[in-house]
Amino acid sequence: MAALFGARVRRLRTAAGLTQAELGRLVHVVGTRITQIERASGAKPTLELARALDAALGADDLLVELWPYVYREAFPDWSRKFMEYSERATAVREYAAHVVPGLLQTEDYARAVLGVGRTLGSKEQLEERVALRMGRQERLGTPDRPELWVVLDEAVLRRPVGGQAVMREQLARLLRTTAEPHITVQVLPFDQGEHEVMGGSLTVLTMPDGSEIAYTEGAHYGQLIEDPDEVRRFALTYDRLRAAALPPLMSLGMIRSVMEGNHRGAKVPSRSERRRLAQEQLQQSGRRQLRRGGRRVPGRRPRP
Repeated sequence: MAALFGARVRRLRTAAGLTQAELGRLVHVVGTRITQIERASGAKPTLELARALDAALGADDLLVELWPYVYREAFPDWSRKFMEYSERATAVREYAAHVVPGLLQTEDYARAVLGVGRTLGSKEQLEERVALRMGRQERLGTPDRPELWVVLDEAVLRRPVGGQAVMREQLARLLRTTAEPHITVQVLPFDQGEHEVMGGSLTVLTMPDGSEIAYTEGAHYGQLIEDPDEVRRFALTYDRLRAAALPPLMSLGMIRSVMEGNHRGAKVPSRSERRRLAQEQLQQSGRRQLRRGGRRVPGRRPRP
């Protein structure tokens, strides 16, 4: 894909009558950087550079659309292959033990998740990964969108990733899935005890020909399973998790309860703040009564 990207840049540059040095000046890089991109050597282009090249060459977003495939080449083979399968899957069944799955993450939640660890070299790289993740969600709005069935461990709801405000918006995003008939969300509560996938996540993909692929992932590893017998065992494991989870309506009730609990926890005022708010409310109440011509009873004050 890097070679294809480079070939497109070279073709567009030639058609525009620009030298490598001239194009470099337009996008604020040295001419040798353009040489590297066209030869698919050296560091891969960043998303920011792809956008700049697109604008300078009038490519109508062609280079920006190619960029995720170029960037993906930096991932391990098994991870890249899983992404390719996911893009063609007609159904996605996923169990998430620690965080909301990428297909349902808000941008701020994704930024908080992807910003953890030592694999990022810069803020720019973080934003590239966030953009790639958000781009994957676009398929959920297309005619060939997959059926998505997600089972969330209760821990996913209760861990305030990114802080209370970010988590509240993420939980609200999960609640909005009720309006999307192709998405089902269930919660596996703590009281179900131990199960076969503790400590990791599990995804089962159904492909257009009816075959299935399984993928398991931990904190620092992932494994793609393609052997039919093994995949069947993982599919059965997923079905058992789904059966143990709360029904969809009860699951949404739990998500709403946790969201409201987070909101209250983040907004409880101190004692002095409560006194100040009570005084303000008293003054506002008095002004409203005077405007309406009402009569206040002397000596009476609302209880704090």
